Amino acid sequence: MILYVLIGVLVLAAAGCGCVVWAARGGPRWVRAVATVTLLGGEVVRSGQRRGPRGSGGGIELGGDGGGSD
Repeated sequence: MILYVLIGVLVLAAAGCGCVVWAARGGPRWVRAVATVTLLGGEVVRSGQRRGPRGSGGGIELGGDGGGSD
């Protein structure tokens, strides 16, 4: 079931990207609307990543003893 959801999200993302390209070349009004929604969605995702917890390092641990044994 989760596979179908992920495939659906992938198809919607690809269609949105196609609409962005088509709108840049002067597509119809509905294509420009879909492109705007797609670009706004991308901005929301990017701003959500910027507001993540501080000091997380993006999942990479910097410094420390390295966790190795002597």
